[in-house]
Amino acid sequence: MIKRRLNFNGGKSENAATTSSSVSKEEEVKWEMRPGGMLVQQRSENSGAPSPNLRIRVAYGALRYEITANSQATFGEVKKLLTAEIGLQPGEQRIIFRGKERENGEYLDICGVKHRSKVILIEDPESIERRFIEMRRNAKIQTVHRLINDVTEEVDKLVEQVSAIEKSMASGNKVAELQITTLIEMLMRHAVKLDSISTEGDACAVKDFQCKRVQKCVETLDHVLKISNGRAKSVTVTTKWETFDSHCNTTTANWQLFD
Repeated sequence: MIKRRLNFNGGKSENAATTSSSVSKEEEVKWEMRPGGMLVQQRSENSGAPSPNLRIRVAYGALRYEITANSQATFGEVKKLLTAEIGLQPGEQRIIFRGKERENGEYLDICGVKHRSKVILIEDPESIERRFIEMRRNAKIQTVHRLINDVTEEVDKLVEQVSAIEKSMASGNKVAELQITTLIEMLMRHAVKLDSISTEGDACAVKDFQCKRVQKCVETLDHVLKISNGRAKSVTVTTKWETFDSHCNTTTANWQLFD
């Protein structure tokens, strides 16, 4: 006859001890340094059998993905696989499994990841903030370039007019003073617009170039205006006095009246 010894309290304590030991075993993580300098979870060398591949389900917001990874891969390697799927760099990813964020060096099988297990992927909050700042910066740069381009198009038209005036003056033609002063005024307005645009980086060089173009055009027109005024005064004075002194009587004598 076999006697079975029952220990009501002992059974319960053994289960509790087993549970607590398994939890402590899971929470107690030992780390080792790989030759490449990456800190990974230390593995137990108890099996030389090839490790299977796992199909892992990934939830990223409203999107769902499924990737294949080796069971002995690390979460850092999983992040590299996800980069091809979602475009986020590994440093911008955070992986949650069983309610806990997993480090890059932790192994899938040791953490309990099995076939068809689900992990949650979130984007690093600091990465979101950096990208938002970068987007605002790029938008500002695009706005600055657009403003400079708008002024450049108008300056191009005025430069053509200045060039036409120079050619006309070189051919001995007279240019109206009002036309010259109007061009100078328009150029100065664009110079003020350029000065009001806050620039940085490559936009500074573009802005400076356009400012120099405007300045050169204004200097050219000032020179043309001085020459034009000088010629106009000398010719006008001489013509008036010569006409009045020499030809006044002759012109009056030849007048005729018509009914």
